[in-house]
Amino acid sequence: MKTRITELFGIEKPIILPGMSWISVPELVAAVSNAGGLGILATGPLSKAQTKEAIEKIRSLTDKPFGVGITLMMPGAKENAKIALELEVPVINFSLGKGDWLVEGAKKYGGKVIATVVTEKHALAAQKSGVDALLVTGHEAAAHGGDVTSLCLVPNIADIVDIPVIAAGGFADSRGLVAALALGADGVAMGSRFATSLESPVHQNVKDAVVAKRVEDTIYSKNFDGLYARVMKTPMAEKATRRPMNIFVAIAKSFKAAKMVDMPLWKLILGLFAQFDKIKMLSLFGAATEKLEAATIHGDLERGVQFIGQSQGVIHDVRSVQSLMDSMMEDASKLVDVLNQKVKN
Repeated sequence: MKTRITELFGIEKPIILPGMSWISVPELVAAVSNAGGLGILATGPLSKAQTKEAIEKIRSLTDKPFGVGITLMMPGAKENAKIALELEVPVINFSLGKGDWLVEGAKKYGGKVIATVVTEKHALAAQKSGVDALLVTGHEAAAHGGDVTSLCLVPNIADIVDIPVIAAGGFADSRGLVAALALGADGVAMGSRFATSLESPVHQNVKDAVVAKRVEDTIYSKNFDGLYARVMKTPMAEKATRRPMNIFVAIAKSFKAAKMVDMPLWKLILGLFAQFDKIKMLSLFGAATEKLEAATIHGDLERGVQFIGQSQGVIHDVRSVQSLMDSMMEDASKLVDVLNQKVKN
């Protein structure tokens, strides 16, 4: 299958692994790229040294194109982005911030840049900045999706931009891929589906829970980590999203987040007075980290909280990335034939 996305990135299949913290690790990134898609490394919880090590690890596992994800509002993001640029990573995917300097840096060595957007305004601004493609994230997505569902958001943005669009939020099988193409997208990103693959580092307890749960078994709330986010519906998630976290508790927990991304203690304390909003976000991130690690890494859904999309309702098994992607492409071709026959009739 050829689309503007496959041609832009030099890949075989228009399927993307988005950067998901603790999930989009080198092994999973390489598996997706080796299977013909584009894997994107998550750098949110990584230090500069860990980011460099992860990029080198990916290159030892694949000679295919891959990307690095940068959430600009998070602490340590700029430093990690500079590492990615220095190592001339083929694709940079940024979100939650202005990425003009990333576009400029990547263009110097022929790299490509994807901007993650959830609104028409941000899509137009990103295109103006010179990005090569947009990852358009609908309301159905895991973690931080937009307010508008993919069914409406994807065609809306595809109609107003000239660059390729990757649809994210609710896509997990061949039907989703064909639907996304019909909506005007040039490919899909499948976070929850790849998180439930054999190569994913997500704990088996969580994978089993995804397969067992239904499409409605999620919670969408801003009380978990400070931004509206979608998580798996469990008793702990209901408790964690019932009310906003006490900011003083969150600040106490922010020291863990600061240590994780190598932020000096003095900078954290200074930031409490000079950049309270940014440090507040770091604090909530630090508080959320404990619960996310408990679920994603340790499989403890009694104490942990798991980011998951509504697409969990159409995920019915745990299989290898290669098997998943091959069957998606085969089934998509068959589905197009069926749709053509319906249209003729």
